[in-house]
Amino acid sequence: MSIDWASLEDLLRNNESFVLTSHVRPDADALGSELALAGMLESWGKQVHIINPGATPAHLQFLDPESKVSALHTHPDRAELIRKCDAHIVLDTSAWIQLGEVGKVMSRSDSTKIVIDHHVSSDDLQAVEFKDTTSPATGCLVYELMTFCEYTPTMQEASSLYCAIATDTGWFRFPATNPVTMRIGGELIAAGANPAQLYNRLYEQGSVERLKLSGLALQRVSLACDDLLVYTYVTQADFAATKAHPADTENLVNECMRIKGTQAAFILVEQPNRQLKASLRSRESVDVTPVAEHFGGGGHRQASGAMLPGPIDQAIEKLVELFAVQLKLAGVEPTVQK
Repeated sequence: MSIDWASLEDLLRNNESFVLTSHVRPDADALGSELALAGMLESWGKQVHIINPGATPAHLQFLDPESKVSALHTHPDRAELIRKCDAHIVLDTSAWIQLGEVGKVMSRSDSTKIVIDHHVSSDDLQAVEFKDTTSPATGCLVYELMTFCEYTPTMQEASSLYCAIATDTGWFRFPATNPVTMRIGGELIAAGANPAQLYNRLYEQGSVERLKLSGLALQRVSLACDDLLVYTYVTQADFAATKAHPADTENLVNECMRIKGTQAAFILVEQPNRQLKASLRSRESVDVTPVAEHFGGGGHRQASGAMLPGPIDQAIEKLVELFAVQLKLAGVEPTVQK
């Protein structure tokens, strides 16, 4: 998909104050894209604030050494900035439900609304959209905008964008990765991003608590749909027993995809209010987006998420039913010998 970068550049240059935001539970693509774009806008002399609906996860705080990102729930006074800015820029989502309290404030403002995103799922944000659903990461789109604007990212901005792209592409192995993705990665390395150091910060800073929690979840791994689907779950009791943090469940669903013949996977993580956060994954032929959208969630064809009501056993039963439909539509056949 082709994006009209000239129109976006005009919008950015013709406004003076911006609030950048992204989805609840921001990931590296959301944060890296926000921080890099904020850097470019600040270099143009713009007034920029990054205000998210939720806090930056502890394991991603290294992306923001200057603490530019704030959360509305801990800084309610920032609502005034959201109301009075010239333009809102929403990155890495196109849905009101993903914006939490920030979205509620933003929806009552007359400010110009801009979306930069690569997700398929969306609703009417009443925004000027700059979307490419074929792009593997919002970080790629931000870098393409920078290139169009003849802006060279700083080392910190290059590192932020490298993390954004590398995490959303599974370290450049997911199907959406293409030659352009690899070229951008190379250019970000040339600008100062250090892949070895960034990988260490992202994936090699775990805790004993996280390892214990992973062990509990992996002990529960179950197969369904002729062994094409694998799933597990984590309860609040598990967090209490291991003293792990909810962020410690990140990427656990990908462990399920290591089983031979698996075409799709999901993990349910019980929340303090007993709702269940579902992370859904699949291989290239299987589309998990309809499964997420059934519960008001969304995301990508191979990686989506949603919030489900409990109890866990009923949620699992419904998810297995929905996954069975998608597996059948994909026409995949069992490959694991029983």
